Amino acid sequence: MNLNLRKAVFVLILGLVSSSLASAHAILVRSTPAANETLSGHEVPVALTFNSKIDQARSTLTLEGPDHLASKLEIHVDPSSTSKLAAGVLKLASGAYKLRWQVLAVDGHITRGEIDFNVK
Repeated sequence: MNLNLRKAVFVLILGLVSSSLASAHAILVRSTPAANETLSGHEVPVALTFNSKIDQARSTLTLEGPDHLASKLEIHVDPSSTSKLAAGVLKLASGAYKLRWQVLAVDGHITRGEIDFNVK
């Protein structure tokens, strides 16, 4: 096998492995509030949409407020949409917040992240 053919086979195998690993995780595709968004008003809807089905019952949402205290949010399960998490509308004081999420994809992989936003 010549060198160019070996390189091509290696790149093909690497691409297949990478794509299978990437598709194994639930990736956040949309959020309310959006990352780094500044919201006017104190009523904040919380909704996250992922690229794959997630186990809503085993996923978590946590909100850290301006006082750096974190509280777990109650997730509103929507059986008609298996790729979304929602916590309803929160009444928040002005300040900087972090919305932390952890989801379990139906294939068993856990994904975590956080969304910073502000309320004024």
